[in-house]
Amino acid sequence: MSSKPAPPSGPTSARSVVTIPHLQSLKLSRVPIVMVTAYDYPSARAAEAAGVDIVLVGDSGAMTVLGYPSTVAVGIEEMLMLTAATRRGTTGALLVADLPFGSYEVSDQQAVATAVRFVKEAGADAVKLEGGGSMSVQRAAAVVGAGVPVMGHVGLTPQTATALGGYKAQGRSAESAIAIARGALALQEAGCFSMVFEAVPNAVTAALMPRISIPVIGIGAGPDTDGQVLVFHDLLGIRAGEGARFVKRYADLQDAMDAGVAAYAADVRAGRYPAAEHGYSIDPVQLARFAETLDE
Repeated sequence: MSSKPAPPSGPTSARSVVTIPHLQSLKLSRVPIVMVTAYDYPSARAAEAAGVDIVLVGDSGAMTVLGYPSTVAVGIEEMLMLTAATRRGTTGALLVADLPFGSYEVSDQQAVATAVRFVKEAGADAVKLEGGGSMSVQRAAAVVGAGVPVMGHVGLTPQTATALGGYKAQGRSAESAIAIARGALALQEAGCFSMVFEAVPNAVTAALMPRISIPVIGIGAGPDTDGQVLVFHDLLGIRAGEGARFVKRYADLQDAMDAGVAAYAADVRAGRYPAAEHGYSIDPVQLARFAETLDE
């Protein structure tokens, strides 16, 4: 749907551009798909350097980079800004943008208009919307019908976490698991090219996978999915606390950032920074001419 910028020179320059058919081929070949969230140019470049397959501009950015208490508060303009910044750093991965809460629920027309904005204005390759209920399925079908690829999302859907009883695993009762199954199959039928399973018991995921013909990306849904996704700030430890049970932390960058800023502040207060090596010189003759001019 969108034109991708030419890959820059460097480690990522020889990389092939990931397409939706390529993701399907990875599923059929049983090659795990790697997806990560990103919200700006630096995080997108880190994802590209790692060669991830899908970059998701998740509405989780509401909390990780914008400081909101939940994903519900983030608006369309904010998500467009984050997506456009991420687009500038994404050259090979498929770029998917979350449609924020309130931007697609009212009508098919609203959903299509919002999705088109993310493609035309921010350069997204596809959009993602949450839920497997009749409304979400209908909106997904409308957006797909308008020519914008859609990724579905079932299980724990943070935009409606309050209705689900909070941020907790879904599908732990037969009724809940059946609802997830019906939603996933309906989203597939609606034309979604992929979907996310979030916080779903491993056994439920394993039972559903043979019935899903499109790539399934898991987050807290066990090893049987076609790929995995984690939030950038969770996997790198750029946050307080341990996060959800399914998070594996690969770095502790928040500690490193806190220590670095504290060391800088201490150096400034103690007069250790800036030192001579941090300044610029001027030729003595030029300095003398400057001084004479000041005295005139």
